[in-house]
Parts: sequence; C-alpha cells; structure tokens
Amino acid sequence: MTTSPTPDARPLDLAALSVGDELSRTVHTLDRDALVRYAGASGDFNPIHYNDAVAEQAGLPGVIAHGMLTMGTAITGLLEAVGDPTLLTAYSTRFTGMVPVPATGEVALEVVATVGAIDESAGTARVDLAAVVDGEKVLGRARATLALPRRTQDAEADAAGAA
Repeated sequence: MTTSPTPDARPLDLAALSVGDELSRTVHTLDRDALVRYAGASGDFNPIHYNDAVAEQAGLPGVIAHGMLTMGTAITGLLEAVGDPTLLTAYSTRFTGMVPVPATGEVALEVVATVGAIDESAGTARVDLAAVVDGEKVLGRARATLALPRRTQDAEADAAGAA
C-alpha cells in the first residue's frame, strides 16, 4: 500500500481552523498483497477478500478490500496532516460501497478531509472525510473528531484562577 499525501507536510495549525478548510487530500493504493497482510493481522480470512471465484459466487464484482482496511486507510492522511494521532478522539463511518481490488495492479482510494464543524465549547472539530474509488463513494458519513488546542488566553485564565 502506498500513500500520496498533500504536498505541504508540516503539521496543521489546529487553533486556526475554519469550517470548510481542507486538511488533507491523499491517494492510497491497495493491492492484493495489502489484503493478504491485513487478513493476517486482523484474522479476517473471508475468501471474498482473496478468491475471485468465491467473491463472484457471492454476487460481488471480484475480490474486495476489507471494510475496516478501507476505513483505517482513509484516516491516515488526516492523521499525518495533524501530526499527533492522539488528537483523534472519535472516528466513524458507514460502508456504502465496495473497493474491488484487481488480481494484478492496484486500486486508488482517494480521500479528502474537510472541517465540517467546530465546537468551541467542547474544544473539538468534526472533520468529514470523502473517500472515493473510481469516482464512486465508498465510505458514507465518515467523520473524525479532533481535540483542538486550548487558546492561550483560556490557558492563562485557568492558570490565573488556580493561583
């Protein structure tokens, strides 16, 4: 699996986020080797993830990527852009499409992460992820919640109140 991150690789300034800001744009490639490695790590050896005949008998277009592999891969660009994965406090999605993986070659998962909402009182930002393969949406309502850094004046007020 390879990843092509947003060209600007410095960590984001989370204190300066606005709704609509694009935080990352990445392209991740998946091939059959990635499916085999994921199956070994996860224990999910369902043959639809490695056997074309079984996948086609199940009504699928061929071998498809594991949903959790797709979900995990989709969030990596945002985590790299943020620079600190511990700021991710929640992540959820719905699996809305399949990711067919060819027997030879690879498939490209394109992901764009955009600020969808900011909750100042909670100190969080909701980031919406759009994940597509060949122009088709494969994750629906993919949302990540990031903890935002406290503003300097808030931290100073708390310190003054504690003194």
